[in-house]
Amino acid sequence: MGAVVVDDGPPGVKAPDGGWAWAVLFGGFVITGFSYAFPKAVSVFFKELIREFGVGYSDTAWISSILLAMLYGTGPLCSVCVNRFGCRPVMMVGGLFASLGMVLASFCTSILQLYLCVGVITGLGLALNFQPSLIMLNRYFDKRRPLANGLAAAGSPVFLCTLSPLGQVLQFHYGWRGGFLILGGLLLNCCACGALMRPLEPPKTSEVAKVTEKKAPKKLLDFSVFKDRGFVIYTIAASIMVLGLFVPPVFVVSSAKDMGVEDTKAAFLLSILGFVDIFARPTCGVIAGLQWVRPRCVYLFSFAMLFNGFTDLMSSMADSYGGLVAFCIFFGISYGMVGALQFEVLMAIVGTKRFSSAIGLVLLAEACAVLVGPPSAGKVLDATGKYFFVFIIAGTEVVTSALVLALGNFFCLGKKGEEPKSAEAAAEIEELKKSDEKTPENANLDSGEVEHFLKAETEKNGEVATSPETCV
Repeated sequence: MGAVVVDDGPPGVKAPDGGWAWAVLFGGFVITGFSYAFPKAVSVFFKELIREFGVGYSDTAWISSILLAMLYGTGPLCSVCVNRFGCRPVMMVGGLFASLGMVLASFCTSILQLYLCVGVITGLGLALNFQPSLIMLNRYFDKRRPLANGLAAAGSPVFLCTLSPLGQVLQFHYGWRGGFLILGGLLLNCCACGALMRPLEPPKTSEVAKVTEKKAPKKLLDFSVFKDRGFVIYTIAASIMVLGLFVPPVFVVSSAKDMGVEDTKAAFLLSILGFVDIFARPTCGVIAGLQWVRPRCVYLFSFAMLFNGFTDLMSSMADSYGGLVAFCIFFGISYGMVGALQFEVLMAIVGTKRFSSAIGLVLLAEACAVLVGPPSAGKVLDATGKYFFVFIIAGTEVVTSALVLALGNFFCLGKKGEEPKSAEAAAEIEELKKSDEKTPENANLDSGEVEHFLKAETEKNGEVATSPETCV
């Protein structure tokens, strides 16, 4: 694949692929679980919040929307912080913000205060944890990176199956205020995960090398990634994909209820989806790490997106509870594949050095799509009154993103990897020829020319400056 670059990491440091890398993977697993599952788990408390503040469901739903918007939309800010201060300090501060937001929310007296505390403060804290955890995972794993990404991504369905029942138990025993306070304490575990992100130490270098490294300017946000056609194609495809990717899980339960299915059986559909997702992500990570598959990982990602979109299109014809169960099984498989591969493909395209900037810019582009996707699907449902059109539109968007990624890489980047190599080889050959031509001329300098040069310097400066070139 022409878009893949060498994953170089910190200068002179090779990814260990083991040892402390497994501790980093565990931290990434926990952070991914909190980041993706927490906005959905908070919805357990919505009924209590509606009674407490006398607002509608749409008003409380903004809490989860703001959480997701902060998680995606603050990507460039997280990139700047990571490039300036490093992953570990940013994650520990983010853990404090995430916990502080939920603790303050337990004392709120209006829905607007909840928007600020839960949505903005906790959302910012989760964002400051999520992005650095992916960056550290990329630095600690190379050969086993697809598997590591799959295992870390499995934290999302695992925590979703755990936090939602936990939220119900906390609400029953302690109310929504006590539940928010306890969840705030749980989010302090993000600080512990941040402490696990030990930076890789570069090899000892000479003092001259250290001085040159200090003087080298460091970009806080590298916009040069937009010069990479592979990154541009990936960003466009990912933005289109996000428009429809999150729509089916939002509407599948209400679709089942409209068929006359009981509430408990309808809610069980999401449990089926999450259970399948737990096993799909690590399995896809193992497949992506195979020797023949890994260089073509972008096409496996395109297949996962195509599979997901096709599943949405087929689900539009489901007219029974059994059909929705089949949809959730296949959607869980395809959704897990997408979750396991999306950041692995981005890492392969941009490499380690530019990944911290690239992921921030990609998340910012996806933030707009996340905010537009589900609300626009809701408007389509209000206008038509049928879930058929909702699933058709979502499937079409995801299939379109798969075609954009696959065709863009095949036609635009097929020969990208060959041209630079040949150009660099030609440049090296020309430099060698020039050096060979210059060497005899420099070697044939006679002693008269040397004496003339030394005399000229003496007359000009009063003395001859001794240097490695002039001293015998």
